[in-house]
Amino acid sequence: MAKFSYHASHEQFKPLELLKYAQMAYQAGFQGISCSDHFHPWSETQGESGYAWSWLGAAMQAVPLSFGVVCAPGQRYHPAIIAQAAATLASMFPQRFWVALGSGQALNENITGELWPSKEQRNARLKECVDVIRALWAGETVTHYGLVRVEEAKLYTRPEIPPLIIGAAITPQTAEWVGSWADGLITISHPYEMLKEVVNAFRRGGGLGKRMYLKVQLSYAEDEETALQEAHEQWRTNIFKSPVLTELRSPQQFDYAAQFVKPDDMYESVNISSDLQQHIKWLQKYIELGFDNITLHNVNKQQQRFIEVFGEKILPALQENNLQTASLVSSR
Repeated sequence: MAKFSYHASHEQFKPLELLKYAQMAYQAGFQGISCSDHFHPWSETQGESGYAWSWLGAAMQAVPLSFGVVCAPGQRYHPAIIAQAAATLASMFPQRFWVALGSGQALNENITGELWPSKEQRNARLKECVDVIRALWAGETVTHYGLVRVEEAKLYTRPEIPPLIIGAAITPQTAEWVGSWADGLITISHPYEMLKEVVNAFRRGGGLGKRMYLKVQLSYAEDEETALQEAHEQWRTNIFKSPVLTELRSPQQFDYAAQFVKPDDMYESVNISSDLQQHIKWLQKYIELGFDNITLHNVNKQQQRFIEVFGEKILPALQENNLQTASLVSSR
């Protein structure tokens, strides 16, 4: 049965606000919390970028749910540091933490001043980082010379059960590759046919039977116009294809590129509606595709109203639908 999580958007809200929203989400019936590790927001309008790893320690102490974070080792982070950070959280909060690893965006990683590699090089570097992290979690002393360099690293604080490593992918090509090495997939809510391609590619690449996480970008408000306008205000910099999202280097560049995005352009990338039944239909289709964990990211600023309404109306309806479907399957 699919679980529904709340996405804590560090690009849009101050850390203390996000802690409050995470607590509210828990009280409302959400079953997990996710976040992304950014150095910069996607736009000046979003205007925040709290440090996710610091926040996770406080939030996991305050909210007894599972948590996950998406980050990119290899440039801004040495893989041994990510291995240590994740191991510490997993030791403190057993089986409540997962980490999603991706090849990153220049928006965050370019601050090091190093060359921003090609996608092929970034993928190769990511796989090296994954291998290093897993070896460190296994208690090995790691020396590695490649696209990343490690010299006699050993982790002395390790969890009994290491966290899952989920592979982040936007395109079917990356999803197929991720299926060969990750414990699961995390992707975003593309238009349905595109999302189906991503799922099929992941399974084809070796992901059959593995976990699948979906970050759903939505905008809910009490009326359609508000839902659309606030989605456009907050999230128009995020609707570009993967090559643009990974190559632009500053919030200002994203804002410049997004000046030509019209409000109606948002519908392709964000589930925008004031109709709760429409949101239920969208989410039910994602469940049918096989996603185990569906994270809901309300991209506008009305977080409290979103948490209350979805906790009261949406989550119970989807759980009831899931139970009915499971009952039908078991009776056959």
